[in-house]
Amino acid sequence: MLKRIFRRLAVFLLVVAIGTGLWLYFIPPNLLRVGSGYAAKIVCSNVFIANRDPDEVLAQDVQAPGHPLLRLMRIMVDREESRVSAALLGAIAPSEAVYRDGLGCAAVPVGDTVSASAATEVAPPTIAGELWPEGDKIEPDESLAALLSDAALTGPGMRAVVVARGGHVAAEAYGEGFSKDTPLLGWSMTKTVNAAIIGRLMSENRISVDEKGLFPQWRNDGRADIRLADLLSMESGLAFNENYGTVADVTRMLFLEPNMARFVEELPLEAEVGSRFNYSSGTTVLLSRIWMDRIGNAADAIGYPQKALFDPLGMTSAVMETDGAGTFVGSSYMYATARDWARFGLFLAHDGVWKGERLLPEGFVQQMHEPNRSSGGRYSKMQTWLPKPEAKLPSDAFVISGHDGQNIFVIPSLDLVIVRLGLTPRSQGYDASVLASEVVKRVNAD
Repeated sequence: MLKRIFRRLAVFLLVVAIGTGLWLYFIPPNLLRVGSGYAAKIVCSNVFIANRDPDEVLAQDVQAPGHPLLRLMRIMVDREESRVSAALLGAIAPSEAVYRDGLGCAAVPVGDTVSASAATEVAPPTIAGELWPEGDKIEPDESLAALLSDAALTGPGMRAVVVARGGHVAAEAYGEGFSKDTPLLGWSMTKTVNAAIIGRLMSENRISVDEKGLFPQWRNDGRADIRLADLLSMESGLAFNENYGTVADVTRMLFLEPNMARFVEELPLEAEVGSRFNYSSGTTVLLSRIWMDRIGNAADAIGYPQKALFDPLGMTSAVMETDGAGTFVGSSYMYATARDWARFGLFLAHDGVWKGERLLPEGFVQQMHEPNRSSGGRYSKMQTWLPKPEAKLPSDAFVISGHDGQNIFVIPSLDLVIVRLGLTPRSQGYDASVLASEVVKRVNAD
């Protein structure tokens, strides 16, 4: 009798296991698809843009700081096809990411072919023997360099720190395996770059922050009243869940949707326009779609960041990535070396003027340290954060901030830029504003 019961139980468990396996294989939950999409995308970009080892990226960037399920992800890199695939245990919930020259990697449906590439001119090289930013030479400030040798200040998982003072690099430090030549992901620091691109179009009188009726499907409902300025200040009223710990709007957009802008365009209003601060990567992708449509020609739009911003600033390493539909992921996906991120910060510290030429409209950068209407002084009118009062930074300081510990502190009154990049989840309790405060104290003491 017992043998028969155990035999039936074993058969039942086998059937359940087979059924569960078939369900996971053919109809995988979105959580697993988000995980494999994340693994494929992060590995792809770091292999083909930053030239890092794929197994190292999987272990350090994907598995170590992430959800326990990510430890079960397996990857395959096809260098001939410039493609990375990832799946749970190598077979369940597969996802792929494909690399395009000049446009980085995009998550795409398995088997899709994406052939687009950016036909852009190569920015002029830096001048040998000249001081940064014109060249690659630096003259370190010993007192600032001493600060950067303090691991408690630079934080766990630090990959690069660059301090630019008086228009030149005064100190820098790099984590093991990283250097001045390593392109690093800025995550949401990309939002501020995207805003600067809009500023360039504003300087050419091709776009205005007061425009409404931004998408055809919005023109017959309350979304018609959303201005470009409302998207820039994160006060659009659009529904968007920015929770990275689950299957939310942001993770679905970044890792499941090949056409990110279309996904966000369809979201409804959940608050009156201008009445509520809601940090949203979705609205920044919409900003990308809006300025690209304003240019009109797809090839010209793809080449615009390089032509209008990266080339003039000498940001030779910068790669802004598009999704599978060709829209720049202006919310999250730009790679650049720490020195090139510092170039961007210096450009803003100098009020959008570079080598004597005004590239951003007067007053544009000022909005980056002016609070919006509804965030309680936390967020600006122009895709930047405002420093915490306890940091005691100058009143014109603002912060370009990204996921997992990416920060650029811009302090125009001191002609000071502090770049800190790394892999530092919030759970580790590190606060880069402590580093910024110590650098400011040292600068003011001189």
